[in-house]
Amino acid sequence: YFKKFQYCGYAPHVRSCKPNTDGISSLENLLASIIQRVFVWVVSAITCFGNIFVICMRPYIRSENKLHAISIMSLCCADCLMGIYLFVIGAFDLKYRGEYNKHAQLWMDSIHCQLVGSLAILSTEVSVLLLTYLTLEKYICIVYPFRFLKPRKCRTISILVLIWIIGFAVAFIPLSNKEFFRNYYGTNGVCFPLHSEQSESSGSQIYSVVIFLGVNLAAFIIIVFSYGSMFYSVHQTAITATEIRNHIKKEMILAKRFFFIVFTDALCWIPIFILKLLSLLQVEIPGTITSWVVIFILPINSALNPLLYTLTTRPFKEMMHQVWYNYRQRRSKRGKGSSQKTYGPSFIWVEMWPTHEIAPKLTKPVLCTDSSDASVTTQSTRLNSYT
Repeated sequence: YFKKFQYCGYAPHVRSCKPNTDGISSLENLLASIIQRVFVWVVSAITCFGNIFVICMRPYIRSENKLHAISIMSLCCADCLMGIYLFVIGAFDLKYRGEYNKHAQLWMDSIHCQLVGSLAILSTEVSVLLLTYLTLEKYICIVYPFRFLKPRKCRTISILVLIWIIGFAVAFIPLSNKEFFRNYYGTNGVCFPLHSEQSESSGSQIYSVVIFLGVNLAAFIIIVFSYGSMFYSVHQTAITATEIRNHIKKEMILAKRFFFIVFTDALCWIPIFILKLLSLLQVEIPGTITSWVVIFILPINSALNPLLYTLTTRPFKEMMHQVWYNYRQRRSKRGKGSSQKTYGPSFIWVEMWPTHEIAPKLTKPVLCTDSSDASVTTQSTRLNSYT
């Protein structure tokens, strides 16, 4: 009988050891619950497929805002790493199935566990920083349209490279100093350093708090504030525009878009913030909660970002409509022997905003430029064409 489940790993040949699970792993399996074992593969498949699909489809969309497309592809690469992380955890769960306790300590101390945990943190931090950057980019163009802050190619690529460098640094710094961080990633079977309970190393605990309650909480607050300000700006513009019809309906559409983006961020991060605060207050947190956070809650953003930023946007829907139209044309041509011409995609890449008609008249002209738009547009038109 031990105080913690992890100590059973030091006695692999004991016939009966208690406690027999920490909520994440058991004596038999790396993932204790059958639900965890099934959904680790489901969530991994959804995350990888969705992000790879978006990466592969982007080159076939004739994009005006190519710099933004590069940012979205970078975000998909980061989110795809989360799917790979879950896939590796599922694979090692299969490898140790039925005899996990014999390998538990070796697994948590192994370089494989360290690298897998680093991969998860790399995915998480790069995704958070990229979402913050994309949000600030939209915020500046919508709320301050008169500022001539044109996103140049060199600046955009430099920011993306800097974000990835920061992500790598955050993920791999704990591997550089074993004396200070100890086994930073090897505190549980899934190798994720949430540190929801007091760690043996104060360095690990402090570093985890700085990342989750410092960097990530600040990024979450920036995202919520920015989307709130954007919606308020849209609302004020619609009130002063007398020539725009159905502006209430458009406001509701934009509000739904804003709501789902902020809601998925909140759904992902608020539980983690709460767990970190409770751990600082030395509240005992069941391991089952940690496993649910790592397998179900943490990958929410990675799985839904392709849906929010690409698959539900107008250009993607238009492209799929064009593909279906060309397919029907080819079938008709083969069936009737017609020489009817098929047409390639000729739409314009319009990110983020829903598919509805733009008002026929322009109101309140403002100047807002980016890599694809150097003309004078209205703020309402801009909202329907920029992401």
